Amino acid sequence: MDEKAHRLERLTAVRPRLVSFALMHLRDRSQAEDAVQEAMMSAIEKNDSFAGRSGYETWVFGILKYKILDAMRAQKRQGRWQPLADENDDEAIDRQFQQNGRWQQEARPQSWGEPEAAFENERFWQVFDACMIALPDSAARIFSLRELMGLSTEEICRELGIKENNCWVMLHRARLRLRACIEQGWLEGDAS
Repeated sequence: MDEKAHRLERLTAVRPRLVSFALMHLRDRSQAEDAVQEAMMSAIEKNDSFAGRSGYETWVFGILKYKILDAMRAQKRQGRWQPLADENDDEAIDRQFQQNGRWQQEARPQSWGEPEAAFENERFWQVFDACMIALPDSAARIFSLRELMGLSTEEICRELGIKENNCWVMLHRARLRLRACIEQGWLEGDAS
């Protein structure tokens, strides 16, 4: 199989994850599909510019990131922007910590072993995707913008129209929920 056919096969394989990622941000299936289609077309057209400094799928997600941001801005201009709902689960988060700010014994994070090895494990990414889907929309959106798309909190606040302290709180909540979900689905799942 030649390199071009191999990359087309990889694009087809990663397409469902691309659509899920775009849908999480755009909240409109047709716009998500359009953004993914544009990203895939750009990847095909710019195939020769792929230098291999990152994985091919990472490169395609990078292209999609810009398509999503463009679509989010267009939603704002067209008045179709759906602001984030405020989530109020402070009590559940507070129960994980003692008065002095340290973890409660039962809520303390587990060891994940060697981080690089985890990132190369396909099972980890399956659990991560499931945990991202399980997050509330606003938490998943902010976490993704920050950690997967690399936007600064200032850029996130500008794009989403939220205050910086709200952004940090939502990031904290998302990280706590993801950690708990991943520990349950991946670490405990591997032990059984």
